[in-house]
Amino acid sequence: QVQLVESGGGLVQAGGSLRLSCAASGNIFSINAMGWYRQVPGGQRELVAKLNSGGSTNYADSVTGRFTISRDNAKNAVYLQMNSLKPEDTAVYYCNGWISTTTGAFRNYWGQGTQVTVSS
Repeated sequence: QVQLVESGGGLVQAGGSLRLSCAASGNIFSINAMGWYRQVPGGQRELVAKLNSGGSTNYADSVTGRFTISRDNAKNAVYLQMNSLKPEDTAVYYCNGWISTTTGAFRNYWGQGTQVTVSS
């Protein structure tokens, strides 16, 4: 059983910063890519940032230059530093990871989501 638990969401004024954290726990053998997605009510879940096992990153155009994804392999954790936040960044942010347990097969896991609200 693998769990992803996010923390760090909240309410912030436009121009402010937040740092999201996500820790993976459970019967983990290996972690491949980890990333962050977000979703607004009535909208589709969209990629915000992704960090691949080789170190390459992918960012949504809307957050490039403002958000930074990082990872602590020793802690099975991924972080999202969000700077210069805008009201349009308001969403529920979900942690995502491709994780294998001792069985060796990689599966996709999601966290429960954390609300980020940016006031104008």
